[in-house]
Amino acid sequence: MPTIDSQGLDGGSREGEKAAMRILILGGTGEAAELARAISRDPDLDATLSLAGRTAAPQPQALPVRIGGFGGAEGLAAHLRAARIDRLIDATHPFAARISANAATAAEAARVPLLAIRRPAWTREFGDTWTEVGSVAEAAEALGEAPRTVFVTVGRNEVAAFAAAPQHRYLVRTIEPVDGALAVPHLVEIRARGPYDAAAEEGLMARHGVDVLVSKNAGGAATAGKIAAARRLGLPVVMVRRPEKPAVESVTDAAGALRWLGIRASG
Repeated sequence: MPTIDSQGLDGGSREGEKAAMRILILGGTGEAAELARAISRDPDLDATLSLAGRTAAPQPQALPVRIGGFGGAEGLAAHLRAARIDRLIDATHPFAARISANAATAAEAARVPLLAIRRPAWTREFGDTWTEVGSVAEAAEALGEAPRTVFVTVGRNEVAAFAAAPQHRYLVRTIEPVDGALAVPHLVEIRARGPYDAAAEEGLMARHGVDVLVSKNAGGAATAGKIAAARRLGLPVVMVRRPEKPAVESVTDAAGALRWLGIRASG
């Protein structure tokens, strides 16, 4: 997997070759990886996948990878111009509000067409008991005063918010080590990467005596198993609502992005 550093560009067209469409994918999601695999099979596309670098050991990707930030919207716009990007695709996490805002601003400034991949949010089903909140800090407050066993699945970067409610017993699952980010008396860490099976999630919650699940409304199938497991066990869920995103052209999946690029998906 070729890697491009945060300052590097990916070179120009080779002499005598047909100029390929240059695509920058802002990634970090399953949709971005799926799109990268499809694009990698098309010789008429010259694409790079950009990752924020928050995960120390990202999974292998089918395209050259650029790791690191751009320096805000202005820096991203400069990169789009310098790398002569023809299309920008925002396939970041539903909660990556800042980069999505920067992408919209940068694409407009650099006059580069922008598409966002926005997977549908989870919706309540029969048997769900949700308390919806606007932030992870509000989720910690919503747990209440009485001690409970809480399964936290909001990612390492925001687990510190639960230090405000140290009376609870926490089961925290992250990709990266928590490394002291959550200083509470009762903490069990699980390091794992999805997808997660609903039956396995149900078994995990039962073994640890979980009383309540805390989740961001990420949507998608990869981590929906925990929502189904909580439903089966009759457990309440504190659900963090998604942040607002810019009003840009969007699709719900990688197949939609391929259509936007004018590419027929192959099997």
